[in-house]
Amino acid sequence: MEKSLKSSPGSNPKTSSGANAHSKFYIPSLDGIRVVAFLIVFLSHAKVAELFPGGFGVTIFFFLSGYLITTILRREYDRYQTIDFKLFYTRRILRIWPSFYLVLLLGVALTIVGFIHGEIHLSAFLSQCLHYNNYYAIFTGTIVTGNGATPGSAVYWSLAVEEHFYLLFPLLYLALRKLHVTPHRQMLILWGLCLAALLWRCFLVYGFGTSPERIFYATDTRVDSILFGCALAVNNNPMLDEQYYSKKIWNYFLLPIGIILIIFSFLYRTPEFQQTFRYTIQGIGLYPIFITAIRFPNWGLFPLLNLNWMRFLGMLSYSLYLVHCTVIFVVSTYLPQFNKFIQAGISLLISFGLAYMIYQFIELPLGQLRKKFSRA
Repeated sequence: MEKSLKSSPGSNPKTSSGANAHSKFYIPSLDGIRVVAFLIVFLSHAKVAELFPGGFGVTIFFFLSGYLITTILRREYDRYQTIDFKLFYTRRILRIWPSFYLVLLLGVALTIVGFIHGEIHLSAFLSQCLHYNNYYAIFTGTIVTGNGATPGSAVYWSLAVEEHFYLLFPLLYLALRKLHVTPHRQMLILWGLCLAALLWRCFLVYGFGTSPERIFYATDTRVDSILFGCALAVNNNPMLDEQYYSKKIWNYFLLPIGIILIIFSFLYRTPEFQQTFRYTIQGIGLYPIFITAIRFPNWGLFPLLNLNWMRFLGMLSYSLYLVHCTVIFVVSTYLPQFNKFIQAGISLLISFGLAYMIYQFIELPLGQLRKKFSRA
């Protein structure tokens, strides 16, 4: 994910031609939100809480990616009246692919030599390399078993969804801007696409009894989790737009509504609801949570998201996400004598160590190189 430098959300930067909208800025709370999302996913994969909503952590990552990428595209277009796709995709490649392929190839090598117990199928390996692993696993029926890929690498399905988004969305956004669609109508169009994704899920589930795995892992049925974040970025963006309502309305009314919607999506557990409306309700619920966390980072519990150590862990979140599931598998294989809580603690420490090394030797140097391909 792209990194930004400093600015305050209280400054209400302008959206069109104002200089503030184009200055480098750091978006408060996002690193902390990344950490929260990762911990949700980790605790679920470590099986320390059977009913822990691990999928919600991925939904947060999706929403955050949509918001951040669209904000970056918006700022670039505001300044240059166009988007340089060569620079955009160069930055994406430098941010995602080096760590992605390092972890993938290292996992494959350790599996081949027998350190990680499993077997590698060329077709599964290629699906991960070429970013269609989610559909490959769905159509081969291996999304649950993971047969043919490095054990623990099933998280690559979500990275495939994001790669599909990076490939297509910038083209849509540029078209909307070139057609002079207003920010409000851009938001309505993106909400319409979210509604279309919901209707598509309902059609598949209620009409054909489609499996939960097909719904959960496919780009066409999960892309709305990203598009909700995109919609927030184009209109009522808490870093670029004027504040619609008072601080009290956001913090004491809209934020609690968002939290209630999220909790409801966890508690209402009928299979059809979980496969269809859950993702839409979570996307709506994340709206006020993101707005208040970014716009009012010093209110309530939000300062916790902006502590220095949370910001540091947020910088490691991508590498943590890549390595943690394989680490959990290896620890459970070699240390079966420990209970799952001790295994989870060991796995977390090892994952942090590996992520830090990846950050120091890959992400940090390439981050400096990536700055040379930045316009906004």
